Amino acid sequence: MDMSRSLDTGKGRAQAETSGAPLAAAFASVAGWSFDLFDLFLLLYVAGPVGKQIFPSHSPTLSLAAVFASFAVSIVMRPAGAAFFGELADRKGRKAIMVTVLAGVGLATAAMGLVPTYAAIGVASPVIFLLLRVVQGLFVGGVTATTHTLGTESVAPRWRGLMSGLIGGGGAGLGAALASVAFIAVNHFFPGPAFDDTGWRVMFFTGLLGAVLSLFVLMKVEESPLWEEQQEAAKQNPAVVDPKRVRFSDLVAGRYRKILLINIAVAAGAGAQYYLTSGFLPTLLGSVVKMPTGSRGEVLLIASLVVVISATGAGELSERIGRRKTMLWIGGANLVLLPVLTWILGKSSPSDTGPILLYSCLLAFFANAAYAPVMIFLNERYPTVLRSRGTAVSWNTGFMLGGLLPTFVNLFSPTLMDVPSRLVLFIIGSIIVFLIAVGVSPETRGNIDRKTVVSELGASGADTSGAERRHNGPPAAGVSTAKRGER
Repeated sequence: MDMSRSLDTGKGRAQAETSGAPLAAAFASVAGWSFDLFDLFLLLYVAGPVGKQIFPSHSPTLSLAAVFASFAVSIVMRPAGAAFFGELADRKGRKAIMVTVLAGVGLATAAMGLVPTYAAIGVASPVIFLLLRVVQGLFVGGVTATTHTLGTESVAPRWRGLMSGLIGGGGAGLGAALASVAFIAVNHFFPGPAFDDTGWRVMFFTGLLGAVLSLFVLMKVEESPLWEEQQEAAKQNPAVVDPKRVRFSDLVAGRYRKILLINIAVAAGAGAQYYLTSGFLPTLLGSVVKMPTGSRGEVLLIASLVVVISATGAGELSERIGRRKTMLWIGGANLVLLPVLTWILGKSSPSDTGPILLYSCLLAFFANAAYAPVMIFLNERYPTVLRSRGTAVSWNTGFMLGGLLPTFVNLFSPTLMDVPSRLVLFIIGSIIVFLIAVGVSPETRGNIDRKTVVSELGASGADTSGAERRHNGPPAAGVSTAKRGER
């Protein structure tokens, strides 16, 4: 690639940074991620009514397990959605696929509120509900392939760690906060039995906000500058890989296979810490502690806001001291803190609102700090031509494994009072996996600005390169690229 072309590329990127493009991309990425978690928390809030209306059973524990099984069905489908939409995002661009997946998530979520009850149509009721969870899971897999990748590729290098925490954890906190607000509002208009009868449907209808967000992305968000640079570089220099030539097999074969497996383990350990703590918190406080609805909603709302502080702080810390060190420090602390806090919460009296609020906020703070640097870590482990599918498949497969654990917690709990002890055991095991996976991983900070040359993947897409580079898997390409900013 000639020098004038490289300078033009750098100038275009600098102009993009001084415009509102990075801010629009950051807002859309955080909001898009929030609606992913918004949907998940909706199901957690309506687990009781959905269990009674869609999955009735003689045992409350089995009914609750069935609801979490429907949650697991959606999570199981995420890697497939990540692979499909991630490949499209790498080939066609991040923006167009982001519009599609956000609209799909919103419409699928709202459709769940229209499912007739088991009493009305029998076994067809849970079947329809599960089919909608499958469809939604596919679209949610695509959310990861676009939101975080577009966000981190659109901001200057100095802010990528903070952006990782803001999207991954801040988006999660925002989604949980929105779900809490929706829960409080709907409970106000549909109190007591009315919520079990109709209110839970209204909760699902609020998912239409995701479809509204897709319109904002379509009109205001620009394409990722890094993806556009890879496209332009491929046109100018035959040594640079054209994203359209890269196949899914390039991710799962050769050198990338080892990287993918380790990244899945990192994401699984981080995801389990979330799902067994913050993700399980609405059920723990509602079904186990039996906290009153109003107080529970307020506690969950405040705890979800703490997540934003925790995740952005951990993300920024990873920009200062490195991704690997940050994850190891937080994981080590969580090995002690999360089991203790979970046990204390599980044994709390429903009237102890103050202590429950304190313990819930501490639990949310440390659990969500663990995965805040994971997304940028995954972004930096893959080159631009593989980044959407690599990040999305790693994250969604790992979080699929972590997201299945609450179902097993319920199945291995003979009674609701046995849930806290099972949670503690699963949390300890998950953190150990997380620490081992992070421990064998390299430091990745600063490895996102590189292009992929043909020798890395081979002309037909097959991996033909040499040994893994110490700091980030594939070797850096021998093609110059303008940096976005100074550290």
